[in-house]
Amino acid sequence: MSDVMTSEAITYEARRAEIETYFDRTAAETWKKLTSTAPVGRIRQTVRAGRDTMRATLLSWLPEDLTGRRILDAGCGTGAFAVEAAARGADIVAIDLSETLVAHARTAAESLSLKGQVTFRSGDMLDEGLGRFDHVIAMDSLIHYEPADAVAALARLCERTEQSILFTFAPKTPLLTVMHAAGRFFPRGDRAPAIVPVSRRGLIRRIEAEAPIAERFAPGRGLRVDTGFYKSHAMELAAR
Repeated sequence: MSDVMTSEAITYEARRAEIETYFDRTAAETWKKLTSTAPVGRIRQTVRAGRDTMRATLLSWLPEDLTGRRILDAGCGTGAFAVEAAARGADIVAIDLSETLVAHARTAAESLSLKGQVTFRSGDMLDEGLGRFDHVIAMDSLIHYEPADAVAALARLCERTEQSILFTFAPKTPLLTVMHAAGRFFPRGDRAPAIVPVSRRGLIRRIEAEAPIAERFAPGRGLRVDTGFYKSHAMELAAR
């Protein structure tokens, strides 16, 4: 399989609407539990462990002292990354499509004493009204989009980013490819928005061919996290 969009591919806007509906209505309570310390089953334990490792990895790629840094947490979910970055002094805009998850994140953060601050918003991470940032974090928020749409989104984020964009993608492995293909046979109303696997090499080719990215940013660090049912690859785009 190539990284070229297929006839079944849908636009960024259509996928965004699917993601909003799924996380705001169908999966909100499950996601709150997964990202808390509440007991979960064995499979979700591997997902929780993987996400914890990925979040720690992305945080380690940022300066230890984030005082004065403005960061966009694009797809903040329940706010774990935003809170940890704010504790290190960052000024965070944390945005997610799900109003339900954003409300939960805002409530959870209200009782915390942070060196920086977090502004929680529901909406599109590509909203230009959010302003400019030193760093952008997109942890597992682009994995549902076709490669062309994900790279186009990165290009728009690059236009408003000064230092780095840290994002994740679903690595193209035999297992994920089979799961992606099998998911298309389920009724659309019964399935979550598909995760779209992509090869690292193919993704880098697309990034290097996208002028708004390649002119100002270059691929930097990378790391794959695999904890069973969580498989994700982190990539850094660093300012030239």
